[in-house]
Amino acid sequence: MQETTSYHQELVNRISPIIEKLFKTNSLYLVKLKKPEITESLVQLFGKFTPEEMKSISDEELTRRIDKILVIKAVSGTLNDLTPEQIKIFDESVEGK
Repeated sequence: MQETTSYHQELVNRISPIIEKLFKTNSLYLVKLKKPEITESLVQLFGKFTPEEMKSISDEELTRRIDKILVIKAVSGTLNDLTPEQIKIFDESVEGK
């Protein structure tokens, strides 16, 4: 059990600074996402990797992966926030492509 708690904390310690950096450089994340929830979600996701697998992922690669996940989470549901008029404009622009 101690091993699991320790690995969880290692993940938090590695992922949290990356999330902080990405939130500072992308205002969309600040508006659409909640850091504590995202951090826990990513810790759970990356917790599926073994400690050895996580150690083999460079910080640059981990940052790239986290950034892609944050983009998807931030823009998912964006169409749900549109008014009916905005949806009509969106549909028309997509049809025109």
